[in-house]
Amino acid sequence: MAVVTLSVGTLVVAVDARTWLGTVVLSTGVIAAFVATIRWTAVGIPRVVLPCLIVTAAVWIVGSLALDAHTAFYGISVVGSLYAPKLPRHRVLATIGLVAFVALVGAAGALVAPDDTTDVLLLYVLVPAGVTVVVTSATFAGQVFYDLVEELEDSREREAELAVVQERMRFASDLHDIQGHTLHVVKLKITLAERLLGTDIGRAGEELREVHALVGDTITQTKELAYGQRRINFYAELENAKNLFEAAGIYVRVKRETEVAARVGELLGQVLRETTTNILRHAQATYVRITLSEAGIAVLNDGAGPAPLSGLSGLATLRERVADNGGELIVEKGDGRFLTRAQFPDGRNDR
Repeated sequence: MAVVTLSVGTLVVAVDARTWLGTVVLSTGVIAAFVATIRWTAVGIPRVVLPCLIVTAAVWIVGSLALDAHTAFYGISVVGSLYAPKLPRHRVLATIGLVAFVALVGAAGALVAPDDTTDVLLLYVLVPAGVTVVVTSATFAGQVFYDLVEELEDSREREAELAVVQERMRFASDLHDIQGHTLHVVKLKITLAERLLGTDIGRAGEELREVHALVGDTITQTKELAYGQRRINFYAELENAKNLFEAAGIYVRVKRETEVAARVGELLGQVLRETTTNILRHAQATYVRITLSEAGIAVLNDGAGPAPLSGLSGLATLRERVADNGGELIVEKGDGRFLTRAQFPDGRNDR
């Protein structure tokens, strides 16, 4: 918009300016319109708009009444049409006032113009008012579209945040399943051991040893959960990833060239989980493509952010685990796309 505003304004000055004073006046209006245009995407109405509006209105008055420049309305038509739709209220009334001002100043200019009345009326009233109406109507439509895009982007960000929160809740649920069950069983066994102390000390000791083993196993499971090492079902993880992406408004496509081997399914599930979290947290993705092949899994997404690859510590840890199992984890970023591929080139992924 800024480029178009400046280009058309330059053409207006070149065509209609007859003297150096006319060139200065018309150029002032074009510059004010250009400044207002580049600030159009700012939130609300910037402070520069009112001075720009005053300047362009003055240019139209001087150009119409003193310089016989019928294109001097260009600046006021641009500034007014851009910001009338952004007013918090009375937008239609402001638009009517803008068109009326342009037409009235043009009519005043037509009265003092020495040329034929019909041509002057066309050049000073009908054309300026008509152009202002058309430009303002187009800006209203553009503003509606711009607001819609912002709302959709905000909604998408909220969905992505919700997806991350859901992932955290799932982690909390897994933790509750591990420790909640253990604590309940420990409580029952300790109660039983207390009852057996007076009648069967050997059985009570056995119950206490089982409690000790159960607590140790729970500590191990908790550590595995914290570091993403808990045994997981790959296809359940794949379905969860699809649901998370769809909830975040991201188009996801899954291409299955073959089934994943059970031996490496847990490891690939960890890669998929970490990749899903990274996409939701660090990317502005619109699509994700997941490919299952004989070599492993590949996840490709767009909207890769500026974050360096070194900041993705979770993938660095998984790279070591994949390597320990005879595979390779490859991470690539370029052209706004991010590729995470876990493969087993030596064929150890075969069933």
